[in-house]
Amino acid sequence: MYDYLIVGAGLYGSVFARCAADNGSKVLVIDKRSHTGGNCYTESIEGINVHKYGAHIFHTNDDEVWEFLNRYVRFNRYTNSPIANYKGELYSLPFNMYTFNRMWGVVTPDQARAKIEEQRKEAGITEPHNLEEQAISLVGRDIYEKLIKGYTMKQWGRPCNELPSSIIKRLPVRFTYDNNYFNALYQGIPMGGYSKLFEALLEGIDVKLDTDYKTFIKDNDGIAKHIVYTGALDEFFDYKLGHLNYRTVRFETEVLDTPNYQGNAVINYTDDETPYTRIIEHKFFEFGTQEKTVISREYSYEWKPGDEPFYPVNDDRNNGLYLKYKELADETGIIFGGRMADYKYYDMDVTVRNAIDKFREISCEHD
Repeated sequence: MYDYLIVGAGLYGSVFARCAADNGSKVLVIDKRSHTGGNCYTESIEGINVHKYGAHIFHTNDDEVWEFLNRYVRFNRYTNSPIANYKGELYSLPFNMYTFNRMWGVVTPDQARAKIEEQRKEAGITEPHNLEEQAISLVGRDIYEKLIKGYTMKQWGRPCNELPSSIIKRLPVRFTYDNNYFNALYQGIPMGGYSKLFEALLEGIDVKLDTDYKTFIKDNDGIAKHIVYTGALDEFFDYKLGHLNYRTVRFETEVLDTPNYQGNAVINYTDDETPYTRIIEHKFFEFGTQEKTVISREYSYEWKPGDEPFYPVNDDRNNGLYLKYKELADETGIIFGGRMADYKYYDMDVTVRNAIDKFREISCEHD
């Protein structure tokens, strides 16, 4: 009946579905949730587009990806400029000259670099071997202690000296007075929320929600020539080799009878006593002027079966287990893709790029 059965109506599945449909293929998308969009899903509360599964800010340097998405939705000019709150002291993120000035009183890049170098030498770090040493090498011990240590321990549930240095290499450090977190040519939020984007991507495509893949395929074997699976790889194989580990997030969302709760879309709480990692005020992603506001507190904790997996724990044990699952996957003839199936954290633009490229690869193979 179909050329493609796509399991998962998140970003990877929806982009792949759109590419296939535009190429003349007949496509069915199924998802176990009651909505499309995966973790990018937004729902309207008090006229505010609430990021149900945490903040998603689109940014990219990829011209083709940007042009592709702009066919379906317009993006606003939102610039991600989060703030760090350490016991009531406020600092600019990403780490930049405003941060260094607030922390040390320095006013020039040379002064900031000298301060960081002084603290790196005091710590005796020549080659960083873990996140703690990498952080001190990048921004000094003072900033590590106040703005990284507590937040990271809450985020990952592990001491910083037990975490790989690679985690923090994504963290931007700038010796300019620039509060833009992302160094990207394009940045913004879909006007009207991400759900509007997914409605457009899946327009004219058959979609079945509240549908479990295993149950569905048992009753509909052979329904499609090709299957694209975007769920968790270990779940697909019924965890026969064991569970892959994740960190997950619990959201405590409330409507407040005030037009402005914290004055910024994202504020990170970097001390280790505050139980949540950050507070999101959703209206400020779209410059909202509503009379009320909606905030979400985010609590990070260790994933267990039944929870929504967010961040893969890419240590040696999990990466080795993933490779064993991938060997099994390569034997199935099924197309696996996306954050969950690849067991890798992706920025959204990379997910879009991967879906476009995979469809081109598959369609060329079958031409």
